[in-house]
Amino acid sequence: MANYAFDFTGQTVFISGASRGIGAATARLFARSGARVVVNYREDRAGAEEVVAEITAAGGQAMIVQGDVGSEDDVQRMVETVSAQWGPIRVLVHNASAINRKYFLDVNLDDFDRMFGANVRGPYLMSQLAAQQMIAAGIGGSIIYITSILARQTVANRTLYAATKGALESLTRALALDLAPHHIRVNAVAPGLIYTKALRDGISALGEENFTKYIPLHRFGEPQEIASVVAFLASDAASYITGALIPVDGGLGVVEAGPK
Repeated sequence: MANYAFDFTGQTVFISGASRGIGAATARLFARSGARVVVNYREDRAGAEEVVAEITAAGGQAMIVQGDVGSEDDVQRMVETVSAQWGPIRVLVHNASAINRKYFLDVNLDDFDRMFGANVRGPYLMSQLAAQQMIAAGIGGSIIYITSILARQTVANRTLYAATKGALESLTRALALDLAPHHIRVNAVAPGLIYTKALRDGISALGEENFTKYIPLHRFGEPQEIASVVAFLASDAASYITGALIPVDGGLGVVEAGPK
């Protein structure tokens, strides 16, 4: 895997859901690029501690903040904790996400509220608080959402999940417009089938080859491949990009439906 060169020296980067998978890979890359990295987790403290230990052992800076991004109190507390220690957030990467695999007719309103709380309301509030800090400090900044190709290419039993990710894509475009006057860029990355523990657990009974054969590049993506796109979007190299929705899916998003 190439080691892309970015420079985030002195910048505070908050990554939600960073105890494993895409979030952990993103935390490691930003730390290697000089950032002070905030590793958020909800339940997996051991995973978060492992990520922070790797970063600090390599000479980087990282702190752990526990909290549920769907909780207003937790979000307020986390942002206040980070700003008190490291100043305003410069880059917000919202990776934390809940998933629901129920058939549409089995989804109840408690499921609905829980999913939209974690996947839409949480990012909305976190972005609002981070943007307020950026504006007050006059530093500008970058907000990046991790969405999903399922916002546009749905599969069975993902109705609620797909709806939240579609909302997050709309939020990306709307926030990009509202925050542009403050030099805050807002973009989204839509991963395809990325080889994380969650993916492996979900497909283990069906066989990996039954999925990779539909991907034009004929393989799963790696978390580091999402992290590199996130870092690019947050960097000065992407200074003229805002409101963009970038699929990172090995070409899966351009495959036509139906048999070949």
